[in-house]
Amino acid sequence: MYKVLIVEDDQTISSIMQDKLNKWGYETLAIRDFNNVLAKYISFQPHLVLMDINLPSYDGFYWCAKIREIGKIPIVFISSRDTDGDKIRAISQGGDDYIDKPFSLDLLIAKVQAALRRAYSYSDQTLNIIAHKNVILNIEISRIFYQNNEVSLTQNECKILTMLMRNGGKTVTRTRLIKALWDDESFVDDNTLTVNVNRLRRKLNSIGLSDYVETVKGEGYKLI
Repeated sequence: MYKVLIVEDDQTISSIMQDKLNKWGYETLAIRDFNNVLAKYISFQPHLVLMDINLPSYDGFYWCAKIREIGKIPIVFISSRDTDGDKIRAISQGGDDYIDKPFSLDLLIAKVQAALRRAYSYSDQTLNIIAHKNVILNIEISRIFYQNNEVSLTQNECKILTMLMRNGGKTVTRTRLIKALWDDESFVDDNTLTVNVNRLRRKLNSIGLSDYVETVKGEGYKLI
């Protein structure tokens, strides 16, 4: 079981995040004493930290630096401070990702799972998360996240994107995609795949991912 430390002084937000993470099977600890964040980190030994920036006594940047002195676990900043300067500082001081407030809980789970996958187990299929160039696909709920945008996919759209993301920038042939989507490809019109890809493209375009799926003429598709 992965353990998540929540460093958030708004108890309402902290409790909501904790409840959501617990429902997904994570063990969580929410900080209440913000003078002893490092001590709680050491005693709890989390796999990931969710870190607010605006905190009592010392800010999130300070605690991130302290944690980085003794550990390399993923730290995901969560803050209403959404300027580029804050984001750059968060990443440059050791943060692994940044979520703007307000945020959806589905996005939170997707970011947590993606960070855990990158840090611990790319082969751990129980995380059901794939990430490619800042795009996150949650296979479990067939939902894609990009920056602060998200959109739901049909089962076939999710299967197509899953194959493309797992192959990175490599070409996936139309034959492979058809076999993945339909058990007996001999009865599938080739145009059916084209229709599904075009629907997927329209949804990607709606969240700012135009031209994300590229056609490789005579072969298949790949991600840019």
